[in-house]
Amino acid sequence: MNVRSTSRSGWCLYSIFLLLVSTVASHGCVSGASLQTRPTAELSTGDTRSVEWFAPVVEGDNVSLDRWRRSVGPPVLPMVSTFSAAQDALTIVSWNTAVGDADIVRFVRTQADPQRPLVLLLQEVYRSGPEVPSRLDRNAAFAGRLGNIAVERRQEIERVGHELGLSVYYVPSMRNGGSTSDEDRGNAILSNLPLTGLEAIELPFERQRRVAIAANIEGRTSAGTPWRIRLVSAHLDNMGSAKRGWVGSEYGRARQARGLATLLHDEQPTILAGDFNTWFGFSDLAFTETAREFPQTRVTDRRATFRGLLRLDHVFYRLPIGWRLDVRRGESRFGSDHYPLVGSLHFS
Repeated sequence: MNVRSTSRSGWCLYSIFLLLVSTVASHGCVSGASLQTRPTAELSTGDTRSVEWFAPVVEGDNVSLDRWRRSVGPPVLPMVSTFSAAQDALTIVSWNTAVGDADIVRFVRTQADPQRPLVLLLQEVYRSGPEVPSRLDRNAAFAGRLGNIAVERRQEIERVGHELGLSVYYVPSMRNGGSTSDEDRGNAILSNLPLTGLEAIELPFERQRRVAIAANIEGRTSAGTPWRIRLVSAHLDNMGSAKRGWVGSEYGRARQARGLATLLHDEQPTILAGDFNTWFGFSDLAFTETAREFPQTRVTDRRATFRGLLRLDHVFYRLPIGWRLDVRRGESRFGSDHYPLVGSLHFS
């Protein structure tokens, strides 16, 4: 009787302890997510006047981020655009391309409607070349190398844009490997419409540097009605730092999601898409935090996007009355470990 009673009391106390830890972790990790504009001088070299940078308000985040900034090259800015006809619909694709493993060129040539403007919101793309620093100081941070470097068809993002005739906006999040690597990796937006209003958004730091990117596209319908929309490509951390352990895996992503969604909280038509690393699918805090800011979002195709096992990728939107966005999962991964999400945006 006494043993049973003691055991039961101990379990109750332990349950209360776990609840308190969870509550504190949730508050601590999701709070401190605010972002603010930041000068570009220490973030990249070259002509950055056309990019507006945002970074966390929390100074501790920026101390960590600064080490990762030192090991990457400057952004790739969009140069060309080719689609000039009136547009009543767009094709918008969100896809984690597995650091060059995905066959983006084949996907576009076989799956995209050539009569429609195309926008690719891509994650885990890579850039190689002399723009990536060849020397690292001892305080620089970098990620382990990803991507199958032995595969001949591995696709570097600037070459992809050139081959498809698409304008490329790319911002590296992290170096892809150590001092012997000439690669960095991050997010990109590719389009055959002009990309303007460029933004680079450093997310609250958890385990690795993550930079979401945004750009505007605009045009007119066949009836002459003007339209304009902001497009955002994002990739959240897949794991928490060692100090956060398992709890930080979800709550750390929630903090990143909260910071990004709050920054995008305005009246501008917006599509935010990417790899949110939602281990718990549609109940993951990263999803619910973001969906709160994009209440119009409706998911009709709920299939898993990562190897057919997990739903990690999502498309959120805020659109004017009369616009419609239909999103489906692609039927093939085209060499990536993620399936693309393919959206059809109609202006009327």
